[in-house]
Amino acid sequence: MSDRVSSPPRSLSFAIAGSGGSGVMTAGTLLLDAAAKAGFHGLMVRTSGPQIRGGEAAALVRLADAPVDALDDRFDVLLAIDWTNVQRFADEIPLHAGSLIVGDIDGGEVPPVFAASGARVVQLPLKKTAKGLKGSWINMLALGIAGALAHIDVATLEAAVSAGWQRDADALAANLAALRAGVEAAAALPALPTLQPAPASAAPRWQLSGNEAAGYGALRGGVRFVAAYPITPATEMLEWMAPALAKVGGTLLQAEDELASVNMIIGASYGGVPSLTATAGPGLALMTEGIGLAVAAEVPIVIVDVMRGGPSTGIPAKSEQSDLSFAVSGLHGDAPRLVLAPSSIGDCAATTQWAVELAEALQAPAIVLSDQFMGQSRAIIPRPALPPRQPSPRLVAEPMAADYKRYADTPSGVSPMAIPGNPGTVYTADGLEHSERGIPSSQAADHRRQLDKRARKLMQHDYGPRWADVEGEGPFAVITFGSAAGPVREAVKRAAARGHAVRLIVLRLLAPLQPAAFEAALAGIEQVLVIEQNHGGQLLRHLRGELDLPGRPAGFHRPGPLPLRPGEVCSAIEQWMGAELEALA
Repeated sequence: MSDRVSSPPRSLSFAIAGSGGSGVMTAGTLLLDAAAKAGFHGLMVRTSGPQIRGGEAAALVRLADAPVDALDDRFDVLLAIDWTNVQRFADEIPLHAGSLIVGDIDGGEVPPVFAASGARVVQLPLKKTAKGLKGSWINMLALGIAGALAHIDVATLEAAVSAGWQRDADALAANLAALRAGVEAAAALPALPTLQPAPASAAPRWQLSGNEAAGYGALRGGVRFVAAYPITPATEMLEWMAPALAKVGGTLLQAEDELASVNMIIGASYGGVPSLTATAGPGLALMTEGIGLAVAAEVPIVIVDVMRGGPSTGIPAKSEQSDLSFAVSGLHGDAPRLVLAPSSIGDCAATTQWAVELAEALQAPAIVLSDQFMGQSRAIIPRPALPPRQPSPRLVAEPMAADYKRYADTPSGVSPMAIPGNPGTVYTADGLEHSERGIPSSQAADHRRQLDKRARKLMQHDYGPRWADVEGEGPFAVITFGSAAGPVREAVKRAAARGHAVRLIVLRLLAPLQPAAFEAALAGIEQVLVIEQNHGGQLLRHLRGELDLPGRPAGFHRPGPLPLRPGEVCSAIEQWMGAELEALA
């Protein structure tokens, strides 16, 4: 078990909103860049309407004095470049009586849904000011206002803008002037609390998205071929990996559809190149038969599923943990596979690397369950301490036995896998059941032997402590996974600060579950609460179907598209604990 920082972080939350083309995402990203340079931690979540292009958008930014993996319960500042359809984000941008609403005098009236919060409203001539600075953009004015309210000095804000500037010098000068005008305008606004930046000697920090982190982890794991079809919200992972793969001698191919992509990576992996595809729920559903082929032929592949709201095509731009049941049990026949879930944006790198290494070591498909919240959000995090890369055992050059059996029934369940072209190692690799030599067979003994072997190799493997993060003590345990871990972890800290001791278990290996490890993690636990972001309580059903959980296992689950918030989770934990204590009394 590990001990993490026990107190919740101190933070400030900003929502920068506007219509399509107003540059709110750029302003949010630059605010996060400047915060990193100033020594803060932070998180930026993108939200937009259902339009493919244009429409309302908002950058939701939380700056903090410690790493944060969740949005806070309320926003301290709503800065609206204009009010066109921003009221559609009312549920996503909750305010409080101490919040500040900053809008354009000429941008329309503040929607009643925001004004009803009691927040103070300040109107500024944003468009007029930007027009007065020829060549400037209004989002740079907004950046100056938000940065000054966050107590980031103007030199740091200017450095963030200048660092990636690709236009001419005159345009840069105009926009730096707009930035400074925003800083000056913020001087007349109510002051916000000051956060404590990290010391200058602090460890290096990274600013990245979960999709980028997953791509980086895949490369570290040894992936050198990617075939995929673009799909929201996984596309950015593919866009990041295309040039990155080229730098390490790899290749990315855009397939004609998801069926082709999964079959391409099966072929490449069969040929000796660790391979991956990235998709979302609808694409994963189309890949089902191909994944079953990889199970039967024991070909290692990795599928990163950046989950989104469902079913069918669902809500492409919103997050939900609703592909879990499909990932762990959605294939034809008895088809054991690896299912892993990163617990944060930074953990997307380590978990994807681990998934590649497990797939290669166990000659099995591995599904990585990321989601839109982690995949498309950006975070300032300490540089991840990633484990050393483990080379693929199947790619180590070793002579094969004279009596080569590709699917030999070994004690470990892992059979020798030759690279095509080695003399004496020709075998059939397809979806038919087969003998130990790979010859198609309908014999009951062969079928039973291969089923046992494929299950045994996953269940017997020593996954070590990385199967889950186990934190804290107490008779009550909360279990969660994926992006829900951020708000749940912060909620547990809040509950602990109020005297409620809770043990937290954040799962990273969802299949195969580890009964012995679970038994040790739940030692002394009387009651269990499972928290997740889907409608049906899929993780709770999965755990109850596979494990003997103590007490009366309960669940707190709700679907997207709204992210889980620490406050609502903390209230759910405290209500559950109170009800259980009352029942025990």
